[in-house]
Amino acid sequence: MNVGTLRSVLATTALLATPWAFADSGSYETVTSLTTDYAKWVVESCEGDTGAAAYDPDALVAAMFEKKAALVPIYEKLLDLSLSIGPDAKACPCGTIVPIFREHVIAQIKPATRTRIDFGLALGDPKLAKAPARLLDTGGFAKKDRITHRIPITSIQDVDAVVQRWLRIAYDRDA
Repeated sequence: MNVGTLRSVLATTALLATPWAFADSGSYETVTSLTTDYAKWVVESCEGDTGAAAYDPDALVAAMFEKKAALVPIYEKLLDLSLSIGPDAKACPCGTIVPIFREHVIAQIKPATRTRIDFGLALGDPKLAKAPARLLDTGGFAKKDRITHRIPITSIQDVDAVVQRWLRIAYDRDA
């Protein structure tokens, strides 16, 4: 967005209102009719730190595992397994998890503690999945969350055929 267009947007939405107007009103919404999230988006756009250009998945993963370095080999093995499950599987690291997508999220890698990764899976109704003891119901189905089950992973050896089997089921269910 060029500066002229941005100034026009800001003027139209009254974001160029005087600072005391914000102090008197107590919120951006009163003065601008903008929600807080939208006002934040406008400010971030002005600063130029948004969009695809600002997305750094490697930095997000590094920050996620900064104090959990012992989990990195487990993470890498789970990520490799997840991306190899099918040609359309992809990962999109966020601040606290790494979701694995096909059409929708089928799994997520979440460093839950300093010694454990929870490998979440989108398996649907727990009544339909005859689960081994390792596959835990997250309560997600009842809450309408996408991730309905998780497998706690504490070592590379835990990333085994059972994990691969349930990941395959999650992948196939999203066909």
